[in-house]
Amino acid sequence: MSALHIKKGSTKHSAYNLRPTFSDVQETHTIAVLVDNEAGVLARVIGLFSGRGYNIESLTVAEVDHEGKLSRITIVTTGTPQVIEQIKAQLGRIVPVHDVHDLTVEGSSVERELALLKVAGTGDKRVEALRLADIFRANVVDSTLESFVFELTGTPDKIDAFADLMRPLGLVEVARTGVAALSRGS
Repeated sequence: MSALHIKKGSTKHSAYNLRPTFSDVQETHTIAVLVDNEAGVLARVIGLFSGRGYNIESLTVAEVDHEGKLSRITIVTTGTPQVIEQIKAQLGRIVPVHDVHDLTVEGSSVERELALLKVAGTGDKRVEALRLADIFRANVVDSTLESFVFELTGTPDKIDAFADLMRPLGLVEVARTGVAALSRGS
């Protein structure tokens, strides 16, 4: 046998080459779906994911065209390339779906997320939390003698980094909106 474990006499172009070509590498993709803004559409889209055991890492939904009654669903999901292709194909077959775009594959895109983080602390920890918030350009939207609520907009990685730094300073609670994304250019 050769180093590729192909039997003698067969090649990679052979009809007898039965090696799987599937990748088992997990990739994260941002998918934008344009749908009719009507009752039950979101449940059908989410049902597609839950019925097949796919995970949704982030989900954002909002009406984008009031007159046309259209909403945009932005989904961040993880899977093998084959699973991602299957998700896109199945989303495209749902009746109220108008358009499916994989922003990760189609080129550069802009992704942002909004988070509110409550940090409790006094003394030096309070001062350090304010200093870090200034570095990350987080806004203080509520303040008491014992805590702050910071508002932070940015990429999910930026929000994760800020939350990681706030944990030892007294991070109490986090609320995140999920990713909103648009492709760049025309």
